[in-house]
Amino acid sequence: MLQSVIDHLSLAAEDVVSLQRDLVALPALGPINGGQGEKDKADYLLGYLTRIGLTDVQEIKVPDNRVPCGYRPNIVARIPGQDTSRTLWIMSHMDVVPAGDESLWNTPPFELHRDGDLIFGRGVEDNHQGLVSSLLLAKALLETNTTPAINLGLAFVADEETGSGYGLGALVEDHGHLFGPEDLFLIPDGGAPQSDLIEIAEKSQLWVKATVTGKQCHASRPHHGINSLRGVAALILELDQLHELFPDNDPLFSPPISTFTPTKKEANVDNINTMPGRDVVYIDSRILPGIAIDDVLAAMQRIGDQVADQYAVSVAFQVVQREDAAPITHPESDIVTRLKKAIKQIYQVEAKPQGIGGGTVAAFLRRKGYDAVVWSTLMNFAHQPNEQASISHTLKDAQVMACLLA
Repeated sequence: MLQSVIDHLSLAAEDVVSLQRDLVALPALGPINGGQGEKDKADYLLGYLTRIGLTDVQEIKVPDNRVPCGYRPNIVARIPGQDTSRTLWIMSHMDVVPAGDESLWNTPPFELHRDGDLIFGRGVEDNHQGLVSSLLLAKALLETNTTPAINLGLAFVADEETGSGYGLGALVEDHGHLFGPEDLFLIPDGGAPQSDLIEIAEKSQLWVKATVTGKQCHASRPHHGINSLRGVAALILELDQLHELFPDNDPLFSPPISTFTPTKKEANVDNINTMPGRDVVYIDSRILPGIAIDDVLAAMQRIGDQVADQYAVSVAFQVVQREDAAPITHPESDIVTRLKKAIKQIYQVEAKPQGIGGGTVAAFLRRKGYDAVVWSTLMNFAHQPNEQASISHTLKDAQVMACLLA
């Protein structure tokens, strides 16, 4: 019965381009990333769902006074199946990250560019590809008058890029009635180019802000001050000790180790002839399950104290975001078994369950006891200049989703 849906999806390439063009032009940036939230994109999606004939649509507004409209939108939509007691949920996020240095882009980041099977623009992969696949699946079901074996549920959530507290985290905590114990959960927000990675586990995630304080002075008289830039440079190098202090290895994950990566560096002084007295750097840590985050924080503090003593600065750490590793999805659960079979049918590859370092909204579901998986066919250009996605992968991923409804 679903073959007509699969055939219908194979002809929807121009729909992919049209949807992506509209979505890329709506840069849904969270307030932490200097944006006004997801309202414009959510309004577009609500209009699209209405136009294709989907009637069971709900917008859930999570209050947030940092954005002009005062809320972060989340959308839930359903198509009933023959068995209405069980739902396949496909969950994607509306927000994107900033473009970054636009000089590194070959084309404007918020204007879609197409080159054959590839499309370019901020968000086309993260997470528009999965979002568009799910939209086209719903559209194909309606246009072919197909009633799936179980319900199809679509969730378009906010705030994934900055913690999900206003997105799926809020839905799970405050609207848990939406989800049933036998439901299936697919998050198309991670994967591999060969379609063979089914993510069933995630590392703990820890973002830390490190502030190094010295004493600002004129650069020609450095002996009158304490150079915070020297201190923060030393701190960045010394924090590499964390890899030796926490050397655990787990082959379920790729990479199989914990990672501790310096990332963002705040500006210090505006002119060349001033020696800085305050520097700020951020560390993104992805920590294997079984390693306590508190132990990592304690080790960071010890390293910071050593740097402070050596360079006569003060070093203060602040946790920006912390997500302890959620329970894993069982590798032989129903959703994993179904997904492996569907991937084999559409892509002719054998997929295997694996753990990753990146955080996804699946963790919120796993903590509530749901078996959730993260899968899609991605070339892994998320957060990069010239972010790109494949039209054919978008359509085939939608066909895999269709197979899950059988």
